[in-house]
Amino acid sequence: MSDDAHDLLSRARVATRLPAGDLERARRFYADKLGLEPVDERPGGLLYRCGGIDFVVFRSTGVSPGTFTQMAFEVDDLDAVVAELRRRGVVFEEVDVPGMRTVDGIAEIEGNYLSKGARGERGAWFRDSEGNLLGVGQPVHRSPEPFFRP
Repeated sequence: MSDDAHDLLSRARVATRLPAGDLERARRFYADKLGLEPVDERPGGLLYRCGGIDFVVFRSTGVSPGTFTQMAFEVDDLDAVVAELRRRGVVFEEVDVPGMRTVDGIAEIEGNYLSKGARGERGAWFRDSEGNLLGVGQPVHRSPEPFFRP
């Protein structure tokens, strides 16, 4: 295989696709709760752009299992974003599984994003109007203070 074939997808743009049983309900959720408007639309689909990355919400007869994070937003100030989304009516999931537990909707995950110079991540999860599980995360950069707060 040529070198071009090995890195064929490494230069590709990635776009998430999220199913919606009711596209108008999804449009209202993304506008009212997340403050996002589509940059393009076609019958059966809405194209959104965040930070130069696209994602599509499309009409589907299939149902999202909502059992894993389907899309995540990386932010600089997780506390401020969570507070504002809550103010807009977004409900955050509480998680208590081995290795991860949320406190007031936010988990601290040691070891995530080491390649970004982080020592971990703080994250929170919520569902959109269609049951898709979305995340919001903030890399925690290296510092002398302990990662986990007492």
